Amino acid sequence: MKKLLSLLLVCVMLFTLVSCAAAKPAETPTTAEASEPAPAAAEEPAETTQEPSAEAPEQASEEPAEEEPAETGLVVDTCILKEADEKMRNTYTVIAVNPDAPFTDADGNAVSDVAVNTAGADALIHWLLTQQTLDLAANYGYDTYGEYLFYVKEDAPVYTGEVAPATEQTKLIRLSTTTSVNDSGLLGYLLPIFEETYGYTVEVQSAGTGKAINAAKFGNADLILVHSKSQEEAFVEEGFARIVDGFETERISFLYNYFVLCGPSADPAGVKDCASVLDAFAAIADGKYPFVSRGDASGTHTKELSLWPESLGITKEPASFVNYTDWYTSANAGMGACLVMAEEMGAYILTDKATFLTFAANDGVME
Repeated sequence: MKKLLSLLLVCVMLFTLVSCAAAKPAETPTTAEASEPAPAAAEEPAETTQEPSAEAPEQASEEPAEEEPAETGLVVDTCILKEADEKMRNTYTVIAVNPDAPFTDADGNAVSDVAVNTAGADALIHWLLTQQTLDLAANYGYDTYGEYLFYVKEDAPVYTGEVAPATEQTKLIRLSTTTSVNDSGLLGYLLPIFEETYGYTVEVQSAGTGKAINAAKFGNADLILVHSKSQEEAFVEEGFARIVDGFETERISFLYNYFVLCGPSADPAGVKDCASVLDAFAAIADGKYPFVSRGDASGTHTKELSLWPESLGITKEPASFVNYTDWYTSANAGMGACLVMAEEMGAYILTDKATFLTFAANDGVME
């Protein structure tokens, strides 16, 4: 009986435990489990493109402020009216200065102890007459102007020897030259190549041929580059020139271009229709149309004087044109300055073509 009661009691206890377990709530998760966040639901990416606000400033609709026009040079009206006339051929010659020449000062007094850099002058002349440099000179300006500014003479000598590099004693070369090869930019193109290659420094003095030659006579140049045959020949005859090794004569003529007669596009004198440049100059004089002369004994001035009718009697002397000053202006200035003057006056002028093309391309501005 006792065993039966004990067994019954155990069954009751087991039944009670099972019932309690079923009624017990779920256990609270551990601290580690509670700290793990539940995975967030995937969010749609935010739109980056916004609709334009109706109140946004209307910048695109505003008209831009007008810019002030950039300052330019003259609006060049002067143009070439007469060219391609053999009477206006313009030949350039290089001459080395004789160190034993009868140098004088501006008053004609003899000057001694003049130092002439003959080695430097020879090097520059040799280089100018190499085929490579002649080709550079012949092609200069074509890319800019669509035509050649200088031509190599058919009989120009070509130097094929070595060009001596500079030394401490010979590195400074004084070149006295006409304005046209300088104003046209030719020297500014060529000389840096020579200086960089051989170590020289070329000091350029640019003036009309007459003044360029006088600079050499005063002992202020080692060589000259000019374009007036009569003045060059006088320079040689007076003992100021010497023959450079590798050449046969003192005067070495190697480049040429052409003078051109320019004037206002309206051409009141009608020179464009004249049969020759001589007729054109006669028409200017007959109508007393404004003309600007270099008036500086340059090669251009010398050429101009040869083109006026002989009956006018115009020479380098001011007294020869005193009766023509109402239309004939003697400027005594370089080519660039005279072109600016002619443009402002609406005048005719004789110039080398290279300088005129540079003048026109720069809108009448000459440095």
